[in-house]
Amino acid sequence: MNKFEQLQDNLRAMESLLVAYSGGIDSTFLLKVAHDVLGASALAVTADSPSLPRAELREAQTLAQHIGARHLCIPISEMSDARYVDNSPDRCYFCKTHTYDALVAIAAREGLRFVVDGNNADDAHDVRPGRRAAQEHRVRSPLLDVGMTKAEIRQLARAQGLPNWDKPAAACLSSRIPYGTRITLASLSQVERAENYLRALGVGQVRVRHLNDVARIEVAPETISLVRENRAGIVAYLNALGFRAVTLNLEGYRMGALNSQIAPQVETL
Repeated sequence: MNKFEQLQDNLRAMESLLVAYSGGIDSTFLLKVAHDVLGASALAVTADSPSLPRAELREAQTLAQHIGARHLCIPISEMSDARYVDNSPDRCYFCKTHTYDALVAIAAREGLRFVVDGNNADDAHDVRPGRRAAQEHRVRSPLLDVGMTKAEIRQLARAQGLPNWDKPAAACLSSRIPYGTRITLASLSQVERAENYLRALGVGQVRVRHLNDVARIEVAPETISLVRENRAGIVAYLNALGFRAVTLNLEGYRMGALNSQIAPQVETL
């Protein structure tokens, strides 16, 4: 039995479940398979908060409709938690605790047996404090359970006709702010607007690290030249957002960059 068949069997055995659904490729693929296997007994729930880009929310809604799955969007108020706002290395734990508290309550209300997330076999290589919150709430990870990697998920998602099969990895806006720097609605808005501007230029994968009044841009190595070509417009727009200086990480985007203690090689735009 291959991994995909094992995933289908495992989901079928759960009988009913709630998918913690962000609209990223992992949770979208999981939702598609769960919906195919369980129909209306699979419910997608998206936790909406200021750290979720509006474009990501809209895409999640569109994809759920494409799949035909039941989908709820619920507000999460992690910004009311001082421990989250203070932005310690455990920030994701506090965020996920709020999220899973809500999802577990919805699953109980809907009579669903399990809450599941889209963690995969590759996620074990990054620092993920939110996993502790998932374990405390008995959240299952069906993709991880069968050992599916990101590459395998993308290949299967493409075969399943999911339009976001090649979508770049995403993370909440708070992940752009270094640990120890307080998270504010203003800083989250600055990051979202800056990244939207860069995506409109065609850079695809992008992170704008919010370093107080300095913006550090990280894009895929193959689009660094595109950023340089549009230097004047980028600098003007980000200056208007309130960034005093704009820099470019010459190493390009790396997952978990703020978890690394290695100083990046940057140039000032």
